[in-house]
Amino acid sequence: MTRQAFQDCIDSLHLVIDQIKESAHLLHDSVNQFYDKVHPYGLHLDMVAEATCQYGHLVCASERDVLPLIFGAYYHDAIEDARFSYNDTKKQARLYMDDEQALMAAEIVYAMTNEKGRTRAERANDRYYEGIRQTPYGPFVKLADRLANTDYSVNHGNESNRHMKAVYIAELPHFLEAINPHSDDPRFGVPQEMVDHIKRLLQ
Repeated sequence: MTRQAFQDCIDSLHLVIDQIKESAHLLHDSVNQFYDKVHPYGLHLDMVAEATCQYGHLVCASERDVLPLIFGAYYHDAIEDARFSYNDTKKQARLYMDDEQALMAAEIVYAMTNEKGRTRAERANDRYYEGIRQTPYGPFVKLADRLANTDYSVNHGNESNRHMKAVYIAELPHFLEAINPHSDDPRFGVPQEMVDHIKRLLQ
């Protein structure tokens, strides 16, 4: 889609998007989840959604995919962190979109959900990244998540979080290769503009 067409879709759907945003915030508030131990978790969700809105035109294949993509951004941690199941996620998505769109939205969220593991490496293992690569918009939402986390760590984080900059620098080559299916289908794209944004933050 063109940037303008994508923005026009967001503008026309703003009431529904606001409802998705509010419900995602409330979900994470309900389990007392915080971001960087001090902020409401909605801060992170908003940053991921902002990156999605900024760069979504580079991957979005149709107007029908806009809502599932933005839902995926706001709900990307719902299963992993907020005690939602896959079926809960799909049921929630159906409040805002039709069954086909809700399935796409739930698949994005499911792909973002870490594996069980004791360490960061175990939780983000090969199977996890394979699921991301196989899911339409999975690579993009994961990249938006990484962009949001990197931006926060570099520009907003407190001392306990800023060490993550070094982690993101060390992980970046493997991370980019792990999420990239090298597909001609735009829905699986890893936009270079976003990669460059992350690299600038990590300089």
